[in-house]
Amino acid sequence: MSDEHKAALAEGRNQGRAVRRYLEALDAHRPKRGRKRTKESMERRLERIEQDLSGADPLKRLQLTQERLDLTVELEALGAKVDLSGLEADFVAAAAGYSDRKGISWAAWRALGVEPSVLKRAGIGRGR
Repeated sequence: MSDEHKAALAEGRNQGRAVRRYLEALDAHRPKRGRKRTKESMERRLERIEQDLSGADPLKRLQLTQERLDLTVELEALGAKVDLSGLEADFVAAAAGYSDRKGISWAAWRALGVEPSVLKRAGIGRGR
């Protein structure tokens, strides 16, 4: 395998990695449907779970324990602000080459939630 071929493979892996990380971050931080839960409502639910745990049968305790764990993680994530700028910059640098190589259209990127301004900075237009 030539050095040129190895370099092309490495570039493809790097582009794929940048695209995957950005799309995963978009998925993880996409607004959820329905009524938004507030910090106060989650804290009230946690209090209610603590009350219900003492009198619950084993299966119900298991479910309440899992719900408590899920709510605790959600509360911690509520305060954390996610900075996508680094991932977005890597995506912008890699997306055009990735799109060309894989035949990915502007519409496909949009369907996954990539903003038009990000696609424009990446050099991906509607004509692709």
